[in-house]
This record gives sequence, structure tokens and C-alpha cells, in this order.
Amino acid sequence: MEQFYERILDRLEELQHALAQPDAAADQERYRGQLKELASLTEMAEAWKAYKLTLLRLKEAEEMADDPELAQVAREELSHWRGVQARQEDALRRFMLPRDPDDGRSAVLEIRPAAGGDESALFAADLARMYEHYAARRGWQMTPVSLSPTELGGLKEGVYTISGADVWARMKYEQGVHRVQRVPVTESSGRKQTSTCTVAVLPEAEELEVRIDPKDLRIDTYRASGAGGQYVNRTDSAVRITHLPTGIVATCQDEKSQLKNREQAMKVLRARILQQMRTASEAAMAENRRLQVGTGDRSERIRTYNFHEGRVTDHRIDLTIYRIADVMDGDLDEIVDALRRADEEARLRQMTSPQ
Repeated sequence: MEQFYERILDRLEELQHALAQPDAAADQERYRGQLKELASLTEMAEAWKAYKLTLLRLKEAEEMADDPELAQVAREELSHWRGVQARQEDALRRFMLPRDPDDGRSAVLEIRPAAGGDESALFAADLARMYEHYAARRGWQMTPVSLSPTELGGLKEGVYTISGADVWARMKYEQGVHRVQRVPVTESSGRKQTSTCTVAVLPEAEELEVRIDPKDLRIDTYRASGAGGQYVNRTDSAVRITHLPTGIVATCQDEKSQLKNREQAMKVLRARILQQMRTASEAAMAENRRLQVGTGDRSERIRTYNFHEGRVTDHRIDLTIYRIADVMDGDLDEIVDALRRADEEARLRQMTSPQ
């Protein structure tokens, strides 16, 4: 651990020197990357310095324990600083975990009903509202790309982009099968029904990562369809883009401008192509990264929302909370934070276990 943090201090000094040069900001992209790295390394360096100070305090307390008159005080000091040491060592080990390179990215969110007919589509709309509220709480921007509403107010499909700081770092834990248990509004006999929806989250791809030859695209425009009202678009502004080499399709019909719809559809298309490109390598990396604190397979039931009991249970970490109204209103941080901790702890165990 000491060698790791000594290298961090060396790199921090190197960065500080580079950023102090008169032409440091000449290359804006490189400059922004260096500033971001500086902020991250500064936090790690401060944690290491605090830990070294704790070791010094422990040494002083141990020396004080040799004096009979100070033995009681020394025991109290040793107890306190050993507790501090344990917490700091845990934090330092977490800093050493390899960071998911996609954590700072925005994301594409896709919600689709699965088993349960109309009730599944209604729950898909509820999940979309839940994520809209969560995005607002986090200061993110959630933008509809393609919505296929049902006559009852549900969703046959909802595709969105979510932009902001560390969107992927938190939203990646949401992908999987979400199960709801409640009495549907369409059920006259009052019987409880179990329905499911699938949630997919893809890290947004940058243009440089996924180079698309315009000759490989077929772009169709059409009039958006919907359930009426706000969903009706009376011009041919909806866009469907097909990537011919892969057959991947992305559509956008939410914006009134054809140009904006095309831009949004291209974001989704790039994300889907990037996901396909990574599928093979991610299969090999799954055991190490455990992005979903499990296998990450979308067929897994990751979470149950039981309205009758007022509870939400995340099955990956056996976490149950009895605040379903708050969760559906976008209060997801308790669940997401627990999933992130479980993910880190699993990777820490793997990092420290004998090979």
C-alpha cells in the first residue's frame, strides 16, 4: 500500500508542475483531463497524509503507555487511534480499486414491459417517472428519445438519455428485471398481480470511440405515432436510423425538430453499437468488475416493489426498505449506495484474497 501511495504523491507533484507551466491550457482536452486527475489524486494524497499522521499518533500513545502515570490515558488514546486507523485503511484500500472508466459518463436508459400485459406497461411508466425524479434529485437532465405510450397511460417502450456527473456510476446498478406486486388499476376483483419490466442502461458513447461511416446508415423519416394529445406529431420529424453493418436501429420522435431527433437517435445508436463492441470483452471481465453486484444478466430479477407491504427489496444484496412511496418518488440513493458498497467490498475481497 505504501508503494502505491508514494507513486500517487510522485504523480501529483508531476501534475502540479505540468499545470503550472504558462502553456498548460493550450491543449484544452489534455488540460481538462489533467485537472480531473489532479482533483482525484489530491483526495487520495490527503487521505494518505492523514493516515500517516494517525500512525504517528499511535506511536506516541504506545510510548506514553510505558509511563505508569499515563497508562490509563494511553489506553484510551490507543483505542481511539486504532479505530481511526482501521477506518482510514479501509478508505485507502477503496481508493486503490480500479475505477470503472465509464463511471463519469452520461447514459442511455431503456425501459420495456415484460410479463404482465397492461399492468406491466403501467409499471414501465411508473419506473420512468421514478427515474425522472431521481435525475432531478441528482441534478441530471433526463431527456426522452423515443416513447411508445399505451392508451391507459403506460409505456410499450421508453428510451431516454440522462446527462450529468457520474450518471453511469450510479445508474449501472439499475439494469435488470424489476418486479412489481400490487393490485392493478385494471383489476376489478382486487386480486394482486405480479408483473415485470426490463431496464437497460448503456454508457453513452463518444463520437471518437464509435466511428460511423455515413454510407453505413439508412435514415428514414416518418410521422410520430402515439396515444394522442401531447404524443401526436403532425409533421414527418420522427427519425429512424439503421446501422446497416450491424442491423442496429435507433429511433427518436420526441422532439418537434427533425435535426434534434436525428442527434438524439445517433446518441442511442452509438451507445448500442459500443455495447455490442464490448460484449465479448465484458464477458471475460464480468468476474472482476461485477458491475451489477451479480452476473449483470438482464434476465435476473434484481428488485421487487411490493405495494401491499409497502416495501422494496433488492435481491442482489438482500436489502429491504419499507419506504416504497419515497422510492417511487425517486429517493433511490439508499439502495444505490448500498449496491456500490457491496460492489466495492466484493472487489476488495478479491483484491486481498490469496491468488
